[in-house]
Amino acid sequence: MNITVVLLSLCQALLTTGNVLLISVNALIGQQLAPSPELITVPVAMQFVGLMCATIPASLVMARIGRKNGFYLGNSVGISGALCCILALQQGAFSLFCFGTFLLGIGIGFGTLYRFAAIEACPDAQKSRAISLVMAGGVLAAVLGPNLAISSRSWVDDGVFTGAFIGLLLLYITALVLLSFVRMPGQGEALQTQQSSRPVFQIMLQPVFIVAVTIGMVSYAVMNLIMTVTPVAMARCGFDFNTSAWVIEWHVLGMFLPSFITPRLIGRLGLLPVMLLGVVLMLLCIALNLHGVSQWHFWAALALLGVGWNFMFIGATQLVTSAYLPTEKAKSQAANEFLVFGMVTLSAFSSGWLESTLGWQMLNTLMIPVLLWVMLVVFVYRKPVGRHLATL
Repeated sequence: MNITVVLLSLCQALLTTGNVLLISVNALIGQQLAPSPELITVPVAMQFVGLMCATIPASLVMARIGRKNGFYLGNSVGISGALCCILALQQGAFSLFCFGTFLLGIGIGFGTLYRFAAIEACPDAQKSRAISLVMAGGVLAAVLGPNLAISSRSWVDDGVFTGAFIGLLLLYITALVLLSFVRMPGQGEALQTQQSSRPVFQIMLQPVFIVAVTIGMVSYAVMNLIMTVTPVAMARCGFDFNTSAWVIEWHVLGMFLPSFITPRLIGRLGLLPVMLLGVVLMLLCIALNLHGVSQWHFWAALALLGVGWNFMFIGATQLVTSAYLPTEKAKSQAANEFLVFGMVTLSAFSSGWLESTLGWQMLNTLMIPVLLWVMLVVFVYRKPVGRHLATL
C-alpha cells in the first residue's frame, strides 16, 4: 500500500479520534448547558447539520481545487469550530456552543471523503484494502479518543470539558501537518466536462446505487442514534463518565478493528452477504439493549453495533463506487454523502427527544423495523445488483 493511503489513514484516525472525543462529551455538555432535557443532543445534531451541509459542497469544491486543498480547508474550519466551542464553554453559552459544533461538522464533512481519496490513490485491485486501511485508522481513535476525553478533563479544571476541545484543536493541527506530505493524483484539475456523464438522477436510480445508499444511510443513522444516547442512558442508570467512555471505546473498536478482515470476508462471502451480516449484528445489539441495562449489556451491545456498522458501511462504500464513471465522481459522491449524512442528521436531532420522551427501550424497539426494511431492499434488488457486480 502506498504512502499516500497510509497518510490518509492517519488523517482519518485523527478525525475519528476527534469524533469519538465529541461522542464522549457532547451529550454530557448538553446536559449542563441545555435549557431543557429535550435539547440535550442539539449540539450533536448541529454537528451533523454542519456535516450534511458540507457534503455536496465538499465534493464539488475538491473537484475544482483538489483533494489535498479541500482537506486543508475542512481542517481549517474544524479548527475554527474547536476555538468557538472553547469560548462557548468558558462563557456557558449554549447557542454559541451549538454554532461551534456546527463548524466542527463542516470540517468532518470534508473529512468523510478521506475514504474516497484513498480509493483514487491506489490501483483498482487494491480498492477494498485501501478503504479498510483508512477505516482501520479508527482503531487508534478507539483507544485515543475516550482516553483523551478522560485525561483532558484535568487540563482545565472548570467542569465543562474545555480541555477536551483543546485536545480536539491539537488533533486538527496535527492532521494539517500530515496533509502537507500527501501527494494526490490529478490534484487541482478542473471539473470534468459533463458531456460524457449521465444525469445524477439516472445514476441514483440504479439498483446498485439504491442498495448502497440505503445500507449506508441506515447503518450510520441507527449506529449514530444508539451511540449518541448511550452515555445519557448510562448516566440515568447511575454509571459515571469513565465507565461510559470505556463503553464508547469498545464501540469504536468494534467499528474499526474488523476493517483488517472485512475485505477478506467480502472476497469470500460477497458484498451483499457481508452487509446483511452487519444488519443481523445490529439486531443483536438491540436485543441486548432490550434485555437489560447492566454495564455488560451496554458494553456488548455497543461492541456489536460497531461491528455491524463496519460490515454495512465498508460494503456500502465499496458498492457505491461501482455505480458511477470517473467523470461522474464528484456529483455521485456528493449525492451519496448528502443522503447518508442527511439521515444521520435526522437521527441526531431525534435522539435526545426519543430518549427523554419515549425511553431507552422504546428507542431501541423503533430501530427493528428500520433494519428489517434494509433486508427487504436487498432482497428486492439482489438480482440486478448481483449482475452488476459480476460485470466488474
